[in-house]
Amino acid sequence: MPRERTIFLIDGQSFYASVEKAAHPEYRNKPVAVGDPERRSGIILAACPMAKEKGVTTASRVFEALAVCPDLVIIRPRMQRYITVSLLITEIFESFTDQVEPYSIDEQFLDVTGSLDHYGTAEELAYNIQTRVQLSTGVWSRVGIGPTKILAKQATDNFSKKRPDGIFRLDYDNIERELWTLPVHKMFMVGSRMTQHFMYMGLNTIGDIARMPLADFKRRMRQRMGKQSDIQAEYYWQTARGIDPSPVVASIRGDLKSVSHGKTLRASLYRKLVDIEVVLLELVVEVCRRARRLGYQGRVIFVGAAETDGQRSSGFGRQMTLPQPTSLTHEIASAARKLFIDNWHGLPLSHLYISLTQLSDDSTYQLTLFDDRAAAYDIERTTDAIKDRYGSGAIMRASSLLSSGVARERTEQIGGHYK
Repeated sequence: MPRERTIFLIDGQSFYASVEKAAHPEYRNKPVAVGDPERRSGIILAACPMAKEKGVTTASRVFEALAVCPDLVIIRPRMQRYITVSLLITEIFESFTDQVEPYSIDEQFLDVTGSLDHYGTAEELAYNIQTRVQLSTGVWSRVGIGPTKILAKQATDNFSKKRPDGIFRLDYDNIERELWTLPVHKMFMVGSRMTQHFMYMGLNTIGDIARMPLADFKRRMRQRMGKQSDIQAEYYWQTARGIDPSPVVASIRGDLKSVSHGKTLRASLYRKLVDIEVVLLELVVEVCRRARRLGYQGRVIFVGAAETDGQRSSGFGRQMTLPQPTSLTHEIASAARKLFIDNWHGLPLSHLYISLTQLSDDSTYQLTLFDDRAAAYDIERTTDAIKDRYGSGAIMRASSLLSSGVARERTEQIGGHYK
């Protein structure tokens, strides 16, 4: 009989705030939150336990956080730093097992089944990992242990985060006693709307779902949500019972289907085509650069946009098949501009999106009679090399220096936050 798996879901406590407190020892005994201190209406991205004890919550506004905690230290986010620390933590995990699957920037699954012979019990290994991560990064970790990924995740979310040692095992021996007694909204992937559905059906706890025969649960779900709910019903029933056959895999990337880039805009600033064209070109430049870095060229260009004047709203998404696959900026920019002009309703723009699909290997490309595509690719790749070495802001088109350009600002950001 195969050995039962032992899986960890390890979560970094208040990850962004923990990284900042480790970097600023002078704030060790002070409440710290991560957000933009210059934007009082901005949101808090993370708060340390000390700040949370004083009422500061994630996603609250800066002014609200300061109202409940006047001595709160707010630090502007540094996304590149958080990514670097997350990758370092991954390397630490990989020193214990080669089966590490990142789930988010601060959560990772580990299959440690084969490691227990070397490190003792699962709890001893969890403590060993916690200690190594904290000494290396200053981040305290919580560890959920289970025979499946879904049980490990629910162990972390519902139990490990509340324990002083940050470790909890949830398996088939204690699932009924520990997990099934919790209210149904504590189950993984059950949001407020689904909670309302379950409450209406009289399913108040996770155990109410788990103890019900699957056929009966599907019937109840169909009565409430329609015939299309069978797949949802099976997913929630299995989640409640801790059933999850998916393995921990070191790489979850499949074949790339598209390369894309988008930007949310302040509509009041993007009313004229001349200003919109600047951002359109910047998005194309980034899409083409990513495609070349990944070794792809694409045949289909897609342009999507949302527009509004505050009273009327509109939008579109249109695509065009190009004569040959390409990742050359001028070829894709020409097609993207035509798609936009042909479909824009003239309202101020609030969002713009570009994607390149029907991808193929760029090791060979079609030559043409009238354009020196080989020379164009040489220029593009030389530009890419400069940006890779010195940063995205090292070389850019003159149009990006206009007030409507966003490329300069984005060189200082990752995911919309400052590096």
